[in-house]
Amino acid sequence: MDKYELLPLQLLREGIAEESDFFSPEPIDMPAVYAVHDRTYVDRFVAGTLTRQEARRIGFEQTPMLVDRELRIARGTVAGALKALETGIAFNIAGGTHHASRDAGEGFCMINDQAVAAQYLVDHKMVGKVLIADLDVHQGNGTADIFANEPRVFTFSMHAGNNYPFRKKKSDLDVDLPDRMEDNAYLTLLRGTFANLVERVKPDFIFYQAGVDILATDKLGRLSCTIDGCRRRDEIVLQTAHRLGIPVQCSMGGGYSPLIKTIIEAHANTYRVARQL
Repeated sequence: MDKYELLPLQLLREGIAEESDFFSPEPIDMPAVYAVHDRTYVDRFVAGTLTRQEARRIGFEQTPMLVDRELRIARGTVAGALKALETGIAFNIAGGTHHASRDAGEGFCMINDQAVAAQYLVDHKMVGKVLIADLDVHQGNGTADIFANEPRVFTFSMHAGNNYPFRKKKSDLDVDLPDRMEDNAYLTLLRGTFANLVERVKPDFIFYQAGVDILATDKLGRLSCTIDGCRRRDEIVLQTAHRLGIPVQCSMGGGYSPLIKTIIEAHANTYRVARQL
């Protein structure tokens, strides 16, 4: 997608980031992927031998380039999480592949980058408790599936209740939103929910899925938030984490508005908010 090329250029143009802030990850080591995904599924995905039905469910043609891309995205999120432990916050321009479940891909997601990184942190005893805060317009069903029996990772998804996936998995906390919810109602609900959740879970680390498909202009969303409302959403999450000294890794997630400038502006706002912390 064009946004993966245009967003870094926008950040550089505004001075939000410098060239030295960016890195290009290598493909991830497979044991980290096997820690959250079924090995048979992963090996067949890597070999390009998924069935036609499985590939259709994902939505992409199987190619070596696609495999390489997915493995690099996962490595980038792990590297970002390690960086956030040092600096407080780090980003993956891509990622947020939250529909990939333990033994299947779907919805353009094949390997769940934030799940891989979360499991990596707890398995290596770098943190004790992880919160995955998924504010994409679509439920993080794959993430919920992967961590259904992992008490060290708490999954929170706030999404359009009538949107994809239509058969949802059970997160530790799901907040289903009605169609066409606007800024004030959305932000009021998130503000109270997130503050109470962080206080209750007491995470050592937060993974933030910052999809901008909550916008009213989004072709695949069912909410009616504005760009400013999306920015204020980011403020709630990132300012709370910063105030409490909780490191955050952000993956960009979805964004499908017709105009690419709308998508870039909304994604860039997440970085602008972080820059002001």
